Amino acid sequence: MKRLKALAATTASVPITLFGLVLVTFLIGRVMPIDPVLAIVGDRAPADVVAAARLELGLDRPLYVQFWIYLGKLAVGDLGRSVMTSHTVWEDIKRFFPATMELATVAIIFAAGIGIPLGVLAAVKQGSRVDHVIRVVCLAGHSLPIFVLALLSLLVFYATLHWAPGPGRQDILFDDQVPSITNFLTVDALLARDWEVLRDAVAHLIQPAAVLAYFAMAFIARMTRAFMLDALAGEYVITARAKGLSAARVIWKHAFGNIAVRLITIMALTYAGLLEGAVVTETVFSWPGLGQYLTISLLNADMNAVLGATLVVGITYLAFNLLADMLYKLLDPRVS
Repeated sequence: MKRLKALAATTASVPITLFGLVLVTFLIGRVMPIDPVLAIVGDRAPADVVAAARLELGLDRPLYVQFWIYLGKLAVGDLGRSVMTSHTVWEDIKRFFPATMELATVAIIFAAGIGIPLGVLAAVKQGSRVDHVIRVVCLAGHSLPIFVLALLSLLVFYATLHWAPGPGRQDILFDDQVPSITNFLTVDALLARDWEVLRDAVAHLIQPAAVLAYFAMAFIARMTRAFMLDALAGEYVITARAKGLSAARVIWKHAFGNIAVRLITIMALTYAGLLEGAVVTETVFSWPGLGQYLTISLLNADMNAVLGATLVVGITYLAFNLLADMLYKLLDPRVS
């Protein structure tokens, strides 16, 4: 009962947070030194044309009226039209966001699959050379800027060793070869049973996903190590060892089983961070995802696209924060 009340309280805070996110996004669009009217009609448009466009867009009205109109459009899913693509922003997001999700999903699988065992090993071997090496590797993953890792990866594996294909999501030869059903290229290639496109898509996916995964793996490994050190020092682990249980059983069933719920929440937040922070990686690798769409839109002063993409990223992060909180409260009986 207590856990249900806690979940209800968490859920009740969502509308307030969402309203704050929408308000901040709206205000950012109004205070930025970019005139959306000039982006539409051009810098050399006559003054009367600029004034007419400003009147049509409602930008001549008071700020609170503009915000009310903005809320009304959001309520029906209207994010405006992109000047850059001439499509609605919602159509662009449906086309570009799956590419970001595909990249972040593969990255979190790599990160968790490598980071969790490394974190457990570092905790079990605390103070040893193995522990120090793992900590240095994780520190490098946290310290190096992600654009440096991305550029080094391209330099070594693409330009020098020729092990990886070039930037982009697929080779230009395979453009539009499979129908876009889900907009997840690997899934669409599987559905079309086009193994050549699938191999090419996976080859292009591995390098940017590995760069993102290294950054996420460093965080997951460090958190796993910290959680495991705390668990291994617990009385229940000491008791399990005193009973003569095997080391593997003590480590994985008793200690790791106790931290699994916390790790789930950490991975949910890390996944949200990957979706949010893929902007630099997508730009370096020319990955046609939401991050690159946001960057190009900003450079082209396409404010409808910038605000729409920013809002989607914010809502996604909020949703995963809520999911992590709910999972923690549902799965951990110690949380009331």
